[in-house]
Amino acid sequence: MAPTILVIGATGNTGKGVVYNLPTLLASKNSNYRILGLTRSLNSPTSQKLAKLPLVEMQEKDWTTIDADWLKEQEVVKVYVASHNLPHQFLDESALYVALLQAGVKYVVKLSTSAVHVSPSSPVFYGRTHWAIESLLSQPEFRSLQWTSLQPNLFTNAFIAPIVDWIKQYQKTGNQGTLPTILAADAPVAMIDPEDVGKVGAYLLALDDPTPHNQVRYILNGPEDITGRQIVEMVEQYVGVKVQDVEYKATSTINGLITAGIFPEKYLPSFLASCEALWQGKCSLSEAPTSKEIIELAPPKRTTADTLKAIMEE
Repeated sequence: MAPTILVIGATGNTGKGVVYNLPTLLASKNSNYRILGLTRSLNSPTSQKLAKLPLVEMQEKDWTTIDADWLKEQEVVKVYVASHNLPHQFLDESALYVALLQAGVKYVVKLSTSAVHVSPSSPVFYGRTHWAIESLLSQPEFRSLQWTSLQPNLFTNAFIAPIVDWIKQYQKTGNQGTLPTILAADAPVAMIDPEDVGKVGAYLLALDDPTPHNQVRYILNGPEDITGRQIVEMVEQYVGVKVQDVEYKATSTINGLITAGIFPEKYLPSFLASCEALWQGKCSLSEAPTSKEIIELAPPKRTTADTLKAIMEE
């Protein structure tokens, strides 16, 4: 078996981009790696599509059950980690890194969250969790496990989902409801397409020597800022009519996480606190520019309009 690059969350938002890009990057270097993607279902269309790529093998496995013995059996030497952000994230993700350390894994690219939220005093619970995990990885005990943290801005596809629903409903019925956007009317936000994040992860994992990127946290943004008003203009251009009613700072998607039972109600203030950074312009290119190393390595290119078009054409 060849040395293996493990992609946790291979069929998820960013993991797909990692798996799509890695085969070409590895082939250009004549690197002898196997790419192992984990999925909840081998029967899903995404899993089946990824399994057809060169060097790629897909397996059904719950990543929270990974131990050092399994990693050694699979000859894993590099890993991409896209964890969940549920309340027990630290328990699951820290146990994974202990297993990676025990198995002698050399390098990890870890998906984090927006840099503005990653701190020990963050009101956003998953921001504190990412800070705690990265602090754990920074300890001397983990010196042999090199790692890089990717701190992406808001994922474009998630935050334009209500926009997509509005467009589809209008195209189907010809009737306009209220157009909701979580963005403020005039505060700029540099949303990023998850596939651009995955591409960065692939480029890092394909490096022969990731040492220059060890214990580094990189900020990732999309190529441009966009405001709530510009979102509305984009929709108007797409459907060819003027939007009659807009709700800025709409939090219905966040409220849906609570009503669906995904998170207990006590987590609602934490999610709402994450919105404050958006509404204050703290997630813009001027406030948190993309790290220069990322611009040099694999600059994000997909605009919000690009993402909207891709989703509407699916």
